[in-house]
Amino acid sequence: MRDGKPNKGKKPDKAAAAERPAALRRADATRVPGSSVHASLASEIGLRIVRGDYPPGTILPNEAKWSETFNVSRSAVREAIKMLMAKSLLASRPKIGSWVEPRERWNLLDRDVLAWYATSPDREVFLKTVQEFRHIIEPEATAFAAMRRTEEQMAEISQACREMGEATSLQERTRADTRFHLAILRASGNDLLVPLGVLIESAFDNLFTFTTRELDDLQHAQHLHEAIEKAIRLQRPEAARNAVRKLLANTDGVINTR
Repeated sequence: MRDGKPNKGKKPDKAAAAERPAALRRADATRVPGSSVHASLASEIGLRIVRGDYPPGTILPNEAKWSETFNVSRSAVREAIKMLMAKSLLASRPKIGSWVEPRERWNLLDRDVLAWYATSPDREVFLKTVQEFRHIIEPEATAFAAMRRTEEQMAEISQACREMGEATSLQERTRADTRFHLAILRASGNDLLVPLGVLIESAFDNLFTFTTRELDDLQHAQHLHEAIEKAIRLQRPEAARNAVRKLLANTDGVINTR
């Protein structure tokens, strides 16, 4: 929102305009630290799309309306729309404008889209989707890690596991948990899993934050992670596969009893 209205018949004071901060002016707008205006605007619009404020097929407000709503330039709006089109959330056509694409076209492996998805009203659906993905990927990836891991990769896995047990806050434990699983994906030796792991990092963070907060027995969860670490360290792929399945079953129980 603007701080004040110019007098009728007069142009807005240029000096005052220049003093406006390069950020979205709405108090409830998402602001990414250190990001540009168009990136912040893309984040705000993207979040609204993913949480359902603008269902698929909705024609979005035009550049002028967004510009007025957030007190940003039209060029910033254009760049924000381009970012959301690149993530397949939006499509655009001259004389029609921009509209929300069907959900199945969204690039859910994009870091930003995953982060918005994780905060949507369908959070429980999101958590179950991430968990299903883990069931598909992690048992075999962990078995491969047991066969292929290097000493350096093993040290990374062991350190993350140890830091989980030593963590003194939810945030510390969650970050260590995410590092543990991503290190295993890297140690699997499959080149396609490495970028995939990086992309789903935010999804893991959100899942582990939820499950860690809800767990009644963190010590039991720690033992399950340590069993995975041990199997990889001893290079026992079948034991590693089974240890991951036990951990996933434990997490399933937390999500399903919520």
